[in-house]
Amino acid sequence: MHGEPGETFDFIVCGGGTSGCVVARRLAEDGSVRVLLLEAGGDERLAAVRNPTVWMRNIGSERDWQFRAEPSDALAGRSVPLPMGKVLGGGSSINGLVWARGHRTDFEHWAEQSGDPGWGYDAVIDLYRRIEDWQGPADPARRGTGGPVQLRLAPDPVPLVAALMEAGSAAAGVPAVADLNGAAMEGAGACGIPNMTVDGHAERVSMASAYLRPVMAQDNLVVRLHAEVERIRFEGRRAAAVEYRVEGRQACARADAEIIVCTGAIHTPKILMLSGIGDERQLAAHGIALVQHLPGVGQDFQDHILVAGCVWEYQVPEPPRNNSAEFTLFCKSDPALPAPDLQPVLEECAFGSERVRGRYALPADPARAWTLAPGLVRPHSRGHVALTGNRPADPVAVHARFLGDRRDVRALLRAVELCREIGNAPALRPFVRRELMPGPLDAASMEQWLREAAGTYFHPSCTARMGRDARAVVDGALRVNGVQGLRIADASVMPSITTGNTMAPCVLIGERAADLIRATHRLGVSRTAAA
Repeated sequence: MHGEPGETFDFIVCGGGTSGCVVARRLAEDGSVRVLLLEAGGDERLAAVRNPTVWMRNIGSERDWQFRAEPSDALAGRSVPLPMGKVLGGGSSINGLVWARGHRTDFEHWAEQSGDPGWGYDAVIDLYRRIEDWQGPADPARRGTGGPVQLRLAPDPVPLVAALMEAGSAAAGVPAVADLNGAAMEGAGACGIPNMTVDGHAERVSMASAYLRPVMAQDNLVVRLHAEVERIRFEGRRAAAVEYRVEGRQACARADAEIIVCTGAIHTPKILMLSGIGDERQLAAHGIALVQHLPGVGQDFQDHILVAGCVWEYQVPEPPRNNSAEFTLFCKSDPALPAPDLQPVLEECAFGSERVRGRYALPADPARAWTLAPGLVRPHSRGHVALTGNRPADPVAVHARFLGDRRDVRALLRAVELCREIGNAPALRPFVRRELMPGPLDAASMEQWLREAAGTYFHPSCTARMGRDARAVVDGALRVNGVQGLRIADASVMPSITTGNTMAPCVLIGERAADLIRATHRLGVSRTAAA
């Protein structure tokens, strides 16, 4: 680490998570600029991070911000956890290691909403090829090799996986495929073994290890850990400096070129609002001076909904392997839909919400049971993130509104039905002693169980979305509307959440942001050529 607080940099990247690591690395590749990366968490080089088989131990630990959604009647009055990484690498350091690129229709929608074909599917495929070092089945048209992010299929998965693929294909009418990020993400669905972010030594590949660690010794890159961003300071309409707290001390750093906020879909709107960017009436209610009226800040919160879950007891106990989630399925709850909206996932343990675990007496030993957790990846429900005060220490209120739209309830009931059909299929009999949860319930009881079991896939997004309408916060180049020198590059800019786990799209957003910034400031171009 180099430098001390109070210095001036060309670029300041706020947040060393999945996107922030990418942005900082790509900007620092130009040795003529100085880059500061501020990360509220600590060092990611820990056994609990590196070991893919124990990733769940990070949830609720000091490496998790431990957010909770506001209590909701739609979830039977529950306040559900909203895990988010508080460590270098962010979510990529604590998540389940699943690399899911997103469906073709996701990116076509992003391009339409932003007015920028650079977010369209063909352009995205080119970016993903640059990012990936894919060790699975060759697909040169879609998959990349030699990039910074090592990806592979889980080796020697639990025997249950082959039976799930057989039963899943039959029940959902989708094929079992060797690569869920190939042609499968252009069609009606598929099932199989997810791509994993692991290296050849079976250790996690976080975006800190893939992007940041190789350049950490460079003199032009300063990485400050335990540095929590509080506000952006403006001079006129230009973002000029970042106020942050590091090891309990207040500090401020100036940016001559740009400030890039990469703090995630909960912190990013909070920082914007505390800095005077947001809905004028809401800011005034908290005594915050207005810099720019952007009513969409904090709105349109989306997250994938995961139900915990449909659980079976093993005939013969089988300890979890790899990332403990070696099977997933993409399919439609309604054949008329343009793309898959369901993503059930295998959890190699008894996975139940706080409310239902005790009632169903689920085993604590992960080797004794397995779960097929129903998941909804195209939710209609929308929530919002709100301030509770004007001090950085004041918590935000996350009104997630899971199951707030009746269409999501119907889709997830279909997902539960599908998971139970798969788990109780003949192909699974060698692995099932008995169904533990939920069992054959009547319609009213099943819906109540759903509301008590539903939670999150850990993918908050869309709270500072790009677009061309009045509620858009950033444009297609990720510049914050109405001000200068400020961009956002994280899941909050998504116009709609992607079909599948959001780590890969967040890396994509980081790469695209870096390309846009480098082009604006002619980084990597000789000064003579630029002139």
